[in-house]
Amino acid sequence: MFDPIVSSIKLERYRKALVVAAVSLSVLAVAGIGTALTTQAASQAAAPAATPVTVAVVATQNVSVWDDFSGHLEAVDRVEIRPRVAGAVKAIHFREGALVKAGDLLVTIDPATYQAEAARAQADVSAASARLTLATSEQARAQRLWNDHAIAQSELESRTNDLKAAEANLAAARASLQSANLNLSYTQVRAPVSGRVGRIEVTVGNLVAAGPQAQMLTTLVSVSPIYASFDADETVINRTIADLGTASLETIPVTVEADNGAPIDGHLQLIDNQFDGTSGTLRARAVFQNTEGKLIPGQFVRVRMGAAQTKPAVLVSELALGTDQSKRFVYVVGADHKVAYREVALGGTANGLRIVTSGLKDGDRVVVSGIQHVGPGSVVTETVAAMDAKTKPEA
Repeated sequence: MFDPIVSSIKLERYRKALVVAAVSLSVLAVAGIGTALTTQAASQAAAPAATPVTVAVVATQNVSVWDDFSGHLEAVDRVEIRPRVAGAVKAIHFREGALVKAGDLLVTIDPATYQAEAARAQADVSAASARLTLATSEQARAQRLWNDHAIAQSELESRTNDLKAAEANLAAARASLQSANLNLSYTQVRAPVSGRVGRIEVTVGNLVAAGPQAQMLTTLVSVSPIYASFDADETVINRTIADLGTASLETIPVTVEADNGAPIDGHLQLIDNQFDGTSGTLRARAVFQNTEGKLIPGQFVRVRMGAAQTKPAVLVSELALGTDQSKRFVYVVGADHKVAYREVALGGTANGLRIVTSGLKDGDRVVVSGIQHVGPGSVVTETVAAMDAKTKPEA
């Protein structure tokens, strides 16, 4: 039998169940959407931003290669100018750092004392010469008298001895005069060789002593020719000589660059006679004409030895090279736009670029700008540039 009250109660319960189910479904839907949004946001946050860099493509080029060495310049002559006579410095005749020629007057020491000594020595020569004239006359007279048997043999011998003594006295007086004139000439301190003078060590009015331990007046180094000394591997020396087909050092060309980049040509002048077992090298020396004085002693230079050889080489800009303790490396960008660390071995230079002997191959894309902003695994966006000494992005 149908009971309306019971039916109403059941209907109300059914409605409540539907409401609860609907609310539960809504909560689950909202939670699912929230979880999806959170996952998407986290994924977006985890993706690193790409770093913009400039890359250049590695390609093999034919280059002219020399044997390059680090060397330093040495003066052929280096002189410490010291006074050879004592006295007061009267005048300085040179400008510090100037080029002078051999024989140029550098310093004058007060000559008054030495002029007086030279005058006295000249007077002694005159007196000795007069005594010699008298002794010569006396000996000649004694010889005539002895020939006439007018004097004894002993008298003749006495006059002859007087003559010899007078001759010796004159020789001694002349030697003293020569010494006095020499000392007088030493009051004018002149450049013994052509070259560049250093700073003035003693000013006008100061007293200076004479001799090797005396106060130094200045220094003087020759300018042309000039030496460049460098350490070369024994195999390089032998190969260079063999390549040129001669054992004559003077025919082996050597080049250095002046401060303006202009090459100055010279030749090998010396290979040392002892091998350095510690460094595995031989000391070599080249000589260059330096008439314009562009090369300065003590300066460090790059030395190129031997004739150029053309061969293929992988070149990379210095801008791409990094240093990791004692290692050199580059950053290579892969097809996935990620950066990889690549250790490289370097050779000499050519066309303003470094020769890479191992570690790179044709087609590698290396970072040449922005290297400080990336590391292994970094994601990058690349701008391609030419591989040259001063890399700039291509237009």
